Amino acid sequence: MAKPIDFCGFKLVLKGPHAAKPSDLKGIALVDHGNALVPIDLVPILPGCPKDNETWEAAYAKMVANARDRGWIDAKANAIRAHSETRF
Repeated sequence: MAKPIDFCGFKLVLKGPHAAKPSDLKGIALVDHGNALVPIDLVPILPGCPKDNETWEAAYAKMVANARDRGWIDAKANAIRAHSETRF
């Protein structure tokens, strides 16, 4: 996570070998060329995510709630829609 508290810039960036190996995506589903579904429970355990940080956890919960209000949550997959970029 480049800026773990910047939820306005929430997106999935695929770099290097991960861009070519969807099996390494830990439950992330690529929806189309520019969008992905990221499991809500995956984000807090990603490298670079603040641990035991109540401020971050509250901000993340707020972002998920806002995404739910906008229809960006896939309830069946328990995932949040994110823009995706590929960088080689």
